[in-house]
Amino acid sequence: MGEGTRHKDVVDEIRRGSSEWILKDSYGRSVHKKLLFIGVTLLFLVITAIVSVGIGSVSISFIDVTKSLGHAIFGSLVPLPDNQWYATIVYARSSRTVLCILCGIALAISGTVMQNLLRNPLVSPFTLGVSSAASFGAAMGIVFLPAIFGSAITDSIEIFGNDISLKSVLIVVCAFTCGLASIGIVLLLSRRPNVSRSTIILSGVIISYLFQAGISLAKYISDDDALREITLWLMGGMWNATWETDILLIPIVIICFILLECMSSNLNTLSAGDDIAKNLGVNVNRLRMRGLIISTMVTSACISFTGIIGFIGLMAPHLCRLVIGNDSRYLIPASALVGALILLLSDTVARIIISPSELPVGIIMYILGGVFFIWMVSRKNKVTSL
Repeated sequence: MGEGTRHKDVVDEIRRGSSEWILKDSYGRSVHKKLLFIGVTLLFLVITAIVSVGIGSVSISFIDVTKSLGHAIFGSLVPLPDNQWYATIVYARSSRTVLCILCGIALAISGTVMQNLLRNPLVSPFTLGVSSAASFGAAMGIVFLPAIFGSAITDSIEIFGNDISLKSVLIVVCAFTCGLASIGIVLLLSRRPNVSRSTIILSGVIISYLFQAGISLAKYISDDDALREITLWLMGGMWNATWETDILLIPIVIICFILLECMSSNLNTLSAGDDIAKNLGVNVNRLRMRGLIISTMVTSACISFTGIIGFIGLMAPHLCRLVIGNDSRYLIPASALVGALILLLSDTVARIIISPSELPVGIIMYILGGVFFIWMVSRKNKVTSL
């Protein structure tokens, strides 16, 4: 009897060991899959960026672009290329490509975090009124700044050694301020104890409609030139791309990305439900407030320079969840890369589809986003779950 018991204990121990080994092996394969996806996406993004720099009214070869960028980054380690396009590649086209990447990252990580915070796959910075508020700020700036500043609006200010018109700077400030104000109003409306996620989302929708009314008013009272400028800004584009713009945005995007990635473990806990997260020591209200504010800040900073670019914050997280699941530790960087890739490809198409002219990239994104969600709702499980 004792010998049979020992035999059973040995068998149970072997089974437990086998189960643990299977779980560890399965987890290892899952992490490997996630890292592989991130690595492959990064590689595609680098290749797409180099190709994008070479595409324009005049095409430049992949080799010339690579040599020029190599010399600009690594200096004397890469010999100065013997071609006439070096200045165009480094000082003009590269800044636009970098702005595309920064905006794609910002919109994608904001959408990912907001969806996880509110556990709703259709939430994005635009659902919560950020885009409408930034649009309202820009529209009001376009209409009223000339009346407020008079002829001084045509003056220029020096930023990083380059002259930028005062009007452009003030429009960016107006858009950025209103974008931040929108989420402040949403959080103020939802400060009551035990406020639900639905209340936050509905508050954002309400704020969005109010700012849309303001945009319509700005269009109605504007003259023909201002109306054209407002309409063009609302379409979204990379016309304001300069290295000065990129230098301003790079630290904002990097810092906000790091802060949001640091929240990833708590976001994973929150996915189990508010009550479970609270029992595990997560301050849910503070987490939501910080996540929404940081997401709004990075979104407002980018769309202040580019105008309204939709669907990145919705598409990138959905595509990544289909491949690597809901683990925010990997989902945030994966979404950032996919968002940058989508926007860069869209901007490249916008530049070549009616070359030498170009379409606003916002038009391409609306078409792409519409097709994407038609595909999503036609799938059996409708939308990816959180």
